Amino acid sequence: MRHIRRKSAVALVAAAALAAAACSSNSSSGSSSNGGNATSPVTLTWWHNGTTDPVLSFWKQTADSYHAAHPNVSFTVDPIQNEQFTTKVPLALQGNNYPDIYQQWGGGNQASQVNSGKVADITSLVSPWIGQIGAAAQGWQTNGKQYGVPYDLHVVGFWYRKDLFAKAGITSLPTTLDQLNTDVTALKAHNIVPIAIGSKDRWPDAFYWDEFAVRECSTDTLKSAAKTLKLDDPCWVKAGNDLKTFLATKPFQNGFLGTPAQQGAGSSAGMVANGQAAMELQGDWDPETMQGLVSSTAFKSQIGWFPFPAVAGAAGDPSVALGGGDGFSCTVRAVAACAGFLQYIDSAAEQQKFASQGLGLPVNTAAASSLSDPTLQTALQYTQKASYIQTYFDIAFPTNVGQALDDAVANYFAGQGTPESIVQSVTQAATGGK
Repeated sequence: MRHIRRKSAVALVAAAALAAAACSSNSSSGSSSNGGNATSPVTLTWWHNGTTDPVLSFWKQTADSYHAAHPNVSFTVDPIQNEQFTTKVPLALQGNNYPDIYQQWGGGNQASQVNSGKVADITSLVSPWIGQIGAAAQGWQTNGKQYGVPYDLHVVGFWYRKDLFAKAGITSLPTTLDQLNTDVTALKAHNIVPIAIGSKDRWPDAFYWDEFAVRECSTDTLKSAAKTLKLDDPCWVKAGNDLKTFLATKPFQNGFLGTPAQQGAGSSAGMVANGQAAMELQGDWDPETMQGLVSSTAFKSQIGWFPFPAVAGAAGDPSVALGGGDGFSCTVRAVAACAGFLQYIDSAAEQQKFASQGLGLPVNTAAASSLSDPTLQTALQYTQKASYIQTYFDIAFPTNVGQALDDAVANYFAGQGTPESIVQSVTQAATGGK
């Protein structure tokens, strides 16, 4: 569910050439030139991160309906817990037991996977239709070629409980960090946990450093860092200092270092859903995640959203958003059949189903009006107005560099390191420790 951000600043386009497809022991090869539809029977092994409803059922229905319309294409669906993708996919790509289609978040992570030679270049197969999803497709390009396709977009912000804000006497949403700090104090005064965080999984910690970096660094600096992997501008250390000041306000629940983000009712998402915490900084998938963790959907009427507040004196453009998206890649087995299925997922009809069930922000603009959840509509409108969307840095950077950043920030949350050491960790990973 963390529709991994993982987690290229989203310069979210398309170009040329298709890698050859090979037969395998667990998947028949399907090839054609008719938009990616298989002309011979093929079974696609599909790894996705929808381990709980409603997404689990939605993807099952998607596979079933596609098979009904394309009898030659069958599926072996393997839902995998989100955090396992970081290690499971790279390991699978090192051997021969890899899936035909798998969850993909683009950026530097995808580029690292492409080096395995097992990820298919699907540019020529998707070029006839990918224009319908607009600039978002560019985030799933590596060296100008399409190695994946997004099916939704994401933006990070605070999900909050309207009832708990009212109980603490908070009558307006914070637009500045000072106002957020004031609200944290007010919530504490009413014995309400201000902010829940799932630090056990480590990556949620990085959202805070990412957000402060987006506020402190210019857009040009953000774009340059994704290409050069150099964090030599003072703004990166300033982001760490902002984080240091924020952590000093002690906004999180007791024992937050041992709390998971999305697993069980006691997770940070579960705490907000159960009314045990007032806020969580997460992606727009949070309400869907909450729905899979608690028995009642009553929490939905109490959930609202607001973007990360402005930071006084920061040099960054306050209209820049932090986000990303979810997508899928095909491996070099049954490439045509896989590409045909991706086209189906991104079709206006399927995207409208996705949006109408409140499962996320649709990547196909034709489905935007079908977004049923008013809170998600607020998040989508914010995204549409953003001057730039910075992909979460652990996705924007190559896998090893992104992991080094997540680890350094998580260690800092645990009281280890400094704002400078976070930057140093990224530099060392990018240069091989030199």
